[in-house]
Amino acid sequence: MVNSTRVSYITFAAYFDTGILKYLWFVTVIWLYILIVFSNALLIVVICINRSLHEPMYMFLCSLFVNELYGSTGLFPFLMVQILSDTHIISTNLCFLQIFHVYSYAHVEFCNLAAMSYDRYLAICYPLQYNTNMTPNKVAMLIALTWIYSFIEVTVLVSLAVRLELCGNILNKVYCDNYSAVKLACYDTTVNNVFGIVYIFTVLFGFVVLILYTYMKILKVCFSGSKQTRQKAVSTCTPHLLSLLNFSFGCFFEMVQSRFNMNNVPNMLRILLSLYCLTCQPLFTPVLYGVQMSKIRSLCKSLVFGKI
Repeated sequence: MVNSTRVSYITFAAYFDTGILKYLWFVTVIWLYILIVFSNALLIVVICINRSLHEPMYMFLCSLFVNELYGSTGLFPFLMVQILSDTHIISTNLCFLQIFHVYSYAHVEFCNLAAMSYDRYLAICYPLQYNTNMTPNKVAMLIALTWIYSFIEVTVLVSLAVRLELCGNILNKVYCDNYSAVKLACYDTTVNNVFGIVYIFTVLFGFVVLILYTYMKILKVCFSGSKQTRQKAVSTCTPHLLSLLNFSFGCFFEMVQSRFNMNNVPNMLRILLSLYCLTCQPLFTPVLYGVQMSKIRSLCKSLVFGKI
């Protein structure tokens, strides 16, 4: 008979004893976190204090950088504690809170990238109507919808998981994720599974298809336009596409790892790849936009070094 005693904590089985090397891992994680906070905060400050950057594209970028801080803060402090701890456990309530944090970060990321692709689509395909179509009020509304819609969607997802009675408390992970938590349930999880499939295909894949479609339209216009139009499109769209591909790869591997048997993959590689989208994206995004976009790059140099 299944033991349906209420589970009060979750144990992470993916952690293993690294001996004295745990201090090296701790230092590595804390330095990564410092770099993420510094780089994203720097770009947020640069955009906020320079009126020349108070344009729709940079407002969406600012929202993206805020989300990178939000996502990394939900994971890195937790990882630091777990690396130094001898017992890798977390209360069920905090586990579901972490699920909400991680999934809302991913949802906002895709929504932000979709809004940015829409902005570039209007700017390049309809330049004469751009200022009329992309007003400050519309930008504010899109950014607000990005966050509110994401939080509502993820709240429903997590609420369906919280109601379940758990019969197990061991996750073969280094942090909590919804699919693994639902698999610990004692009873039928059809509702969760159906909603999860709908969530993945209509929300995540839907955004990816929408983004790729807008960039196909942009490329079509660029190839039929002038050299200056092509250069402008490449300089502004390349970071967006690279950011999308990078984050999509990390999310795709995490979904595959959660749903299929990955025992033939080395444990350390599984851990690193499962953390990829939550650790590399927050660092990759500010570096990518800071280097690729000359306007931001020059203003960053001015702020940090006092000269352009």
